[in-house]
Amino acid sequence: MNNALSENRKAYFHYEIVEAFEAGIELKGYEVKAVKAGRANIAGSFATVKDNQIWLTGANIPPYQSKNTPADYDPTRSRRLLLNRKEIVYLIGKMTSDRLTLVPLKLYTKTNLIKVELGLARGKKQFEKREAIKNRETQREISRTLKS
Repeated sequence: MNNALSENRKAYFHYEIVEAFEAGIELKGYEVKAVKAGRANIAGSFATVKDNQIWLTGANIPPYQSKNTPADYDPTRSRRLLLNRKEIVYLIGKMTSDRLTLVPLKLYTKTNLIKVELGLARGKKQFEKREAIKNRETQREISRTLKS
């Protein structure tokens, strides 16, 4: 199975995931080392479209060794996501017509390559979030009573 390096657990709470895609990510050498060391944080990040390309915005990848990284390094810079042209056209169409958001769900390795699992997501309303919390609490209570 895939080796998860970073997960965006809040995405499942804030969004209803409609469809998932796998994309490569364009990183520099010292960023690859930091990601493989598990130092990446994709919580609160999202994907945007610029010049018919998909970019990951808001992901925080701190330097692996701060002394060996360039002085002008920005850990939250936008990073290009590597997708097929057909996938990019499909995602842009879905994002504009169905008012969906592209959210990174997971950062993982796949045969020595770093991949990002992207979710085409629809934002949940406040009452849906409260209902999810209520369901989680009832399931917790049921499991506690069955245990004892």
